[in-house]
Amino acid sequence: MQHKMSPLDLLNDTDTSPAKWDDISRYGEFFLMNNSLNLLRPTFSDDITKHLIVQITLIAAYSLIIILGLVGNTLVIYMIILYKNMRTVTNYFIANLALADLMVDTICLPFTLAYTLLDEWKFGAVLCHLVPYAQALSVHVSILTLTVIALERYRCIVFHLERRLSRRASFAIIGLTWAASAVLAGPLAIFREYRREEIPYIGLRIAVCSEKWPNSTNRDAVIYSLAMLLLQYVIPLGIISYAYVCIWAKLRNLASPSNRGDSIQRRKKTTKMLVWVVLVFALCWLPFHMFQLASDLDLILRFKEYKLLYTIFHIVAMCSTFTNPFLYGWMNKNYRNGFVMFFRCEHKPDTIHMEGSFKTRSQRGLIVNRHNDGCRPTAV
Repeated sequence: MQHKMSPLDLLNDTDTSPAKWDDISRYGEFFLMNNSLNLLRPTFSDDITKHLIVQITLIAAYSLIIILGLVGNTLVIYMIILYKNMRTVTNYFIANLALADLMVDTICLPFTLAYTLLDEWKFGAVLCHLVPYAQALSVHVSILTLTVIALERYRCIVFHLERRLSRRASFAIIGLTWAASAVLAGPLAIFREYRREEIPYIGLRIAVCSEKWPNSTNRDAVIYSLAMLLLQYVIPLGIISYAYVCIWAKLRNLASPSNRGDSIQRRKKTTKMLVWVVLVFALCWLPFHMFQLASDLDLILRFKEYKLLYTIFHIVAMCSTFTNPFLYGWMNKNYRNGFVMFFRCEHKPDTIHMEGSFKTRSQRGLIVNRHNDGCRPTAV
């Protein structure tokens, strides 16, 4: 749920009544400040993000997230494309997660950082609608994909369904997640406005990208926030939690002394990894969801540190875009060995064998070329 690009939206909505400006004054009074070119620029007397050290820290944090996200998620997709027995249903969904995270790292974060530091939207009307829409779209895709993964593993493990989910079916499901996400994120592209705003008491016009809901009231924003909190967080995580609790109980019952096969152990390891992925996503996004909802309800406008807190919570949420590759490398030998081979520029094998050993081209005749599914997680 990313439906305010910057705390500057507090200043830039369509309500210009005296009462509105009285509220804004709680955040920080404007004052005039001359730079080396004797130009007048607006700033906040209490805006901590204007301090040089804070700005350097924010630039470093966002840059690190972007670099780690680009490298990690690109590697995940590259490995799934390169290695034949990594092309499983679960890994297709993992690649979809990586693609959504890549979209945030490339389309959203650079513009969000610039808007936060400059307090002015310098990228035109098209990107004003596109950037918040793209970030909301990616978050919806991520949580829907995590839900689909949990339900697919629930179907396979709890009900012992050995029928494979075909590649075509998995791609169709991925397409549906993007279509549903596009609809859910639509209001952020539709109810948005790019305009030139006159800042009171300064006489300076700046470019603004802000929400513009029907009837120019905050009620619609609050309704949308509550709806997204339910659809994007509470309900999906409830479904995911139920699925993984049932899966864990089933695998624990199967892991009896007389039934400790490698398949059961692999399923337990894979399930543990996916649970960690969901937990990290939930923990990263919870503070931002709560802060955003409180902002729409006008519960935190009086805080002088509003903008800094918003930015910190946004950075924490964006950490979810690069943590997944680290979890895969830490908890899965296949991904870990593939990452190591890539960075060492070693000979690329055709197939990563189960538990991380490699089968090279000279051994191709010994490998059964088949596409595993989520019910048989041999390569996950």
